[in-house]
Amino acid sequence: MTEEFVPDDDKSVSASLGSNDEPAAASEQEIVCVTVTGSRKGVRETILTLYRLGFAEVGDWSPLQPAANPKQVMSVLIRRKLADGKSSRKSGR
Repeated sequence: MTEEFVPDDDKSVSASLGSNDEPAAASEQEIVCVTVTGSRKGVRETILTLYRLGFAEVGDWSPLQPAANPKQVMSVLIRRKLADGKSSRKSGR
């Protein structure tokens, strides 16, 4: 990804996430979404591989959903990190 797609400040990211309406504690969190898209088998294998690597629990991922391509599915993992960089490791499905 080139730098031109990365926002220059947290304000543009916060605005897109609607943080103005969130309580103060929630606005101190950084939200990161990870999406895996592909065949059913490929997505499941990738989720299992990431689990084996200690990246995320299998149950933290969303159920498989249809993707834009009718032959593909996708699953999403939402990570919330505290402002100090610690991961809350909670699912946001």
